[in-house]
Amino acid sequence: MADDDEDDSMLVREALAESQLPIKLHIVKNGEELMDYLYNRGHYIDTNSAPFPGLILLDLNMPKKDGLEALKEIKTDAQLRRIPVIVLTTSGAREDIYYTYDLGANSFIVKPMTFTLLVEVMKTIGKYWFEIVELPLGTAGGRDGQQPHQSSFS
Repeated sequence: MADDDEDDSMLVREALAESQLPIKLHIVKNGEELMDYLYNRGHYIDTNSAPFPGLILLDLNMPKKDGLEALKEIKTDAQLRRIPVIVLTTSGAREDIYYTYDLGANSFIVKPMTFTLLVEVMKTIGKYWFEIVELPLGTAGGRDGQQPHQSSFS
């Protein structure tokens, strides 16, 4: 998850725990940290503490490198573009929705206003991306003949 709002990050972590999904959440604070995480640079050089994500939850409004810049970089990189990216943001602006899909976002979700709704969103995201869809190996629902034991959000 890339989000600079610590309260939102904490709520998503709690919602995932409440939903009882076997997902490990890794949080970065901005687009630059997200790219460092994805390329295993700087603080994220250890792939054990920064595993390749099966899915990215991406806020749009972040310092240093915003979500749109990070999304564009991810979706133009041959090694990263298959990672599903869900934009999870407070913006419901039509131009943000269209632009993120134009850049290759897989989903656009306006952050729910209540914790109960956030839990439901996390359950739905988990079920859809980790149980229902078929994706290439190394991504959220990608299978190699074995069911993944634990998936990873970044």
